[in-house]
Amino acid sequence: MVDQKHLQKFILIVGQENVYSDKAHLIAYSYDATREHFEPDAVVFPRNEEDVSEILKYCNEHRIVIVPRGAGSGFTGGALPSAGGIVLGFEKHMNKILEIDMKNMVAIVQPGVINMDLQRAVEEVGLFYPPDPASQEYSTLGGNVSENAGGMRAAKYGITKDYVMATRAVLPNGDLIKAGKRTIKDVAGYNISGILIASEGTLAVLTEITLKLIPKPKMTKTAMGIFDSVSEAMEAVYKTMASGITPVAMEFLDNLTIRAVEKTFNKGLPVEAGALLVTDVDGNLEDDLNFQLAQIEKVFKENGCTEFKIAKDDKEAADLWFARRNASQSITVYGSKKLNEDVTVPRSALPELLEKFYAIADKYDINIPCFGHTGDGNVHTNVMVDGKDPEQVKIAYLAIEEVFQATIDLGGTLSGEHGIGLAKAPYMHMAFTDEEMNLFKSIKMAFDPNNILNPAKMGLN
Repeated sequence: MVDQKHLQKFILIVGQENVYSDKAHLIAYSYDATREHFEPDAVVFPRNEEDVSEILKYCNEHRIVIVPRGAGSGFTGGALPSAGGIVLGFEKHMNKILEIDMKNMVAIVQPGVINMDLQRAVEEVGLFYPPDPASQEYSTLGGNVSENAGGMRAAKYGITKDYVMATRAVLPNGDLIKAGKRTIKDVAGYNISGILIASEGTLAVLTEITLKLIPKPKMTKTAMGIFDSVSEAMEAVYKTMASGITPVAMEFLDNLTIRAVEKTFNKGLPVEAGALLVTDVDGNLEDDLNFQLAQIEKVFKENGCTEFKIAKDDKEAADLWFARRNASQSITVYGSKKLNEDVTVPRSALPELLEKFYAIADKYDINIPCFGHTGDGNVHTNVMVDGKDPEQVKIAYLAIEEVFQATIDLGGTLSGEHGIGLAKAPYMHMAFTDEEMNLFKSIKMAFDPNNILNPAKMGLN
């Protein structure tokens, strides 16, 4: 519990209207997409970088926990105040696009800017910010950087880390640091921005982010391939990427997911299909897009594609994408509790990975529908059980552990875009040696010796 005198100090720094300890605010800032709940002791909204510095300096002196928070849309509990303390909210004030530099093609933003707001702002001037997490309509760029968020366009354009050029951040002792430059090349000193990316607010608090932009492609086309089996679809994914064609997106749905979407929305999907692949290509010349689609169709059909559909217009494209965009909500037909993991492997390992997942489902007699960004090897694996049945929940966690082990055995990672947070912290020992974990802990100690910034996350405590 934070003492009243501390709350008064925060009020002196940011004003009465930016400090809350009432029950409504504590509940509102106690949860994220994990549906786990941990109430903070107070919620504080800094107005600017100076406020952040003063708050962190005071909290460091008095050993008060600070949890930076954007939209609270994360899937792993990264922004949950599991150790109590102060939630530092950025959506109220520090939510401005500070600059769009047309000459150098960069944007400078505060951490509370919504991802889609930046996308729309830069597209108005003919530029493009590609990272597109599913939460892009409401997640903040500070959160995207802290979790190294990705999305459907990652197959061609990469993820958040590929666009962060520089950061400003406040250390736990209140010191301001500037890391990186808006220059294309910068090899002076350690890559501190790189360390802060995906650090989940455990090292410093971001106050400003410089993001790379690229020219906006003039046109996009969408296609869908229908396959009899998952293994054929997965073969088609990595062989397409190896053929010299780089689609914007290569999204996958397995049979369980197809059936769930059809049951929920009745869209006339091929429920007997083993898998669907939905793909986008983009560029500035229609002939180039047609060439890309022709090559994709060729590779697909060489690998078992029974039907290849190309959207004629935006409406047909939206129809082809409907199943993928509504997959997550639809699979709740298989159970009230969903353990959603975003594991990633090298693309060539996808066929074997999916085989292992379905073997795990058979072993435990549960449903594990899978879909995701297979163009970059990222599979959303969903263990579905009855949340009211303790035995089923127990089985679900046993299955998830085997899912992680199968992924690691194939050279993969625990998380492709959701981070580690609380949810995956218990499994970090599976992916990293004791020496590697000790290195992570040493980095944490170097930045935050008093452990006030987002403790108990990422398996660091």
